[in-house]
Amino acid sequence: MAHPLRYRDDDPLLGRLRAVALALPEAAEKISHGRPNFFTVKVFAMFGGVVKGDHYADDYAQSVVFLPDADERVALLTDDRFFVPGYVGAYGWIGLNFRSADVDWTEVGELVEMSYRNTAPKRLLKIIGSSE
Repeated sequence: MAHPLRYRDDDPLLGRLRAVALALPEAAEKISHGRPNFFTVKVFAMFGGVVKGDHYADDYAQSVVFLPDADERVALLTDDRFFVPGYVGAYGWIGLNFRSADVDWTEVGELVEMSYRNTAPKRLLKIIGSSE
């Protein structure tokens, strides 16, 4: 049984996130568990999230879920805009709630690229070069 769609395709926040994510080398989009996921070989960003035990809450429907560097994770979670999403949070992923404040798209780009670097194959990392 397919999961129901949990987003609106015309959502302007999704549109902005698509532009950021799909600008990365060989990035593509697929729908998984009713939400847009951005991937190369592995998923590096998702639009929308939930907290464990509350699958149908709308609170984080407009957010980006990503895999930060381990040393960045703790610092990011001290900011109220960030949350630990259900299921993938146990593996180090966190979310940035777009509804919590004005979205800084430069920051979103940096976070999505960080996640991309943490999940993409080495051959794609060579294409985008060093992050330093």
